[in-house]
Amino acid sequence: MLYILLDRPRKDEENDIDNFLQLPTFFRTDLSPWENMALISTTSLVVLIVGWLWLQPWASAQLCYNQSTAINGTPFPPLIEATTEDLAKGLEAGLFTSVDLVTAYIQRIMEVNTTLHMVTQLNPDALAIAAQLDEQRAQSNVLGPLHGIPILIKNNIATADNMDNTAGSYALAGAKVPRDSTMAAKLRQAGAVILGKTNLSQWANYRSFNTSNGWSAIGGQTQGAYYPGQDPSGSSSGSGVSSSLGLALAALGTETDGSILSPSDVNNLVGIKPTVGLTSRDLVIPISEHQDTVGPMARTVKDAAYLLAAIAGKSPHDNYTDAIPFDTIPDYVAACNFSALKGKRIGVPRNLIDLTADPPAPPIVPVFNAALEILRKAGAIIVDNTNFTGYEALNEGNYSNIVLEADFISDLPKEYLSQLSYNPNKVYSVTDVRNFTHAFPLEDWPERDTLVWDSALALGFNNTSPEFWSNYTMNTYLAGPLGVTGALKNYSLDALVLPTEFSPNFPALIGSPVITVPLGSFPPDTEVLVNGFGNLNATAPNIPFGISFMGPHFSEELLIGLAYAFEQRTLVRNTITPYIQPVTELVDVVNKKAGIAG
Repeated sequence: MLYILLDRPRKDEENDIDNFLQLPTFFRTDLSPWENMALISTTSLVVLIVGWLWLQPWASAQLCYNQSTAINGTPFPPLIEATTEDLAKGLEAGLFTSVDLVTAYIQRIMEVNTTLHMVTQLNPDALAIAAQLDEQRAQSNVLGPLHGIPILIKNNIATADNMDNTAGSYALAGAKVPRDSTMAAKLRQAGAVILGKTNLSQWANYRSFNTSNGWSAIGGQTQGAYYPGQDPSGSSSGSGVSSSLGLALAALGTETDGSILSPSDVNNLVGIKPTVGLTSRDLVIPISEHQDTVGPMARTVKDAAYLLAAIAGKSPHDNYTDAIPFDTIPDYVAACNFSALKGKRIGVPRNLIDLTADPPAPPIVPVFNAALEILRKAGAIIVDNTNFTGYEALNEGNYSNIVLEADFISDLPKEYLSQLSYNPNKVYSVTDVRNFTHAFPLEDWPERDTLVWDSALALGFNNTSPEFWSNYTMNTYLAGPLGVTGALKNYSLDALVLPTEFSPNFPALIGSPVITVPLGSFPPDTEVLVNGFGNLNATAPNIPFGISFMGPHFSEELLIGLAYAFEQRTLVRNTITPYIQPVTELVDVVNKKAGIAG
């Protein structure tokens, strides 16, 4: 019998993690003092902010919801469950401040970071920014629902502040950008506090054939929180783990092919992989201009919708955003409608479900089939076997690899390295980055190879050549007319649905959107399977998995509605408990400030 199915009531469980105050990532116990000094130099002045904030551990070591009560008896939301609306209402009512939120989230990060390595850097200006936003709120100058709420961003999204943007590599340590990326600027315009940077599979998992998900030279090895040594997937590994544990309201990830969806899948999250062009990639360290996108990773569909609404829109720095077909961004939050599934035709491309996959599909498929019944009961029309006729040809060809290689050797220098205002390691090309990686010991070469770059550099052409365009055209034909768009058209479908494990590839190749929602977890008798280099547990009891809804380009409003309607009928996330959790709650910070013992 499966660990959890659908429509299961919430079960609150206590956490038995011992009380301790852990060192942040930049003091890594697996490194020598000299190596730690090198790491400190890339993490700005974050030690100053942490050093004075917390000098003693908290008294309680359990996450018990009945403790989350403020001085006046008003209930506080546990931060592992707190939503945008919970936090916005509490801030507006004066129950707590943005400074309180930042303080609580920093402490929570410290409590688990030396075990899970999900945050590479805290923003040394976060408290000052929060205080400024509190003052704006006091003057009735609220910028929106995210005003004063902390958000984490992946360590490949640039900020023009005291944080580095490195893709996890020392090659970019200390480098500076001339301005905020569009994503960072939009978050600030929405009033969000950029709390810090999350770890990732180095270079967004575009360096090595023999590395592990969630490893970077700067951030170490991220692990998931649902089983000891869990593979966190990637490349937005730290964003996934951080968001799932309530270390911020939510996080931004990036995706080229699976890097939002996959870590959301195994970290019990909602993840939105937007249409390429809906969100700007300006000053985001690139892999492929044709596939890269930035999207939210959150604990609920509505939270993801709030974050997407803040970051979507046209940018003068990314011409792909010119393709946005509307002048006003849709109201993604209003799309969260319990009745959104009614009358929608949803197809199931069964030939994408690989029964020999790793992680194994058989435990997932029965839960997925049960989910189809829930969709039917909600009024959806399920059309099975809407198969992708381009599946075999795409798997047998090498078109997608060639597209990524040609894009990478063109886009990394053009879209990022050449834009740097300060480039201390003088890396201006993929060749320069490779040479630095081979020469710098902390980059763990040759134990972790650079064969992805080697192959790209040996390609012999870039993304302006006829060879590139012939491969790109074949790629998009097989994944589009013989894949996603073909199935939608041929079967008169509104959307497609799959287990998330099998959903990323085809939409990635044509730049179409996908949203994943928690579906279930592996049962207690699951055999623990180790996944490749790094000795991480890819399959194990309690590791979550999700369900994905796919649609045509710029159909995020529709997909959010479908995902919300499913989520609200199942509430699966609430039934899967991490094995490790931070212990600090917002009420602890508020009471400590008031001089009340915990």
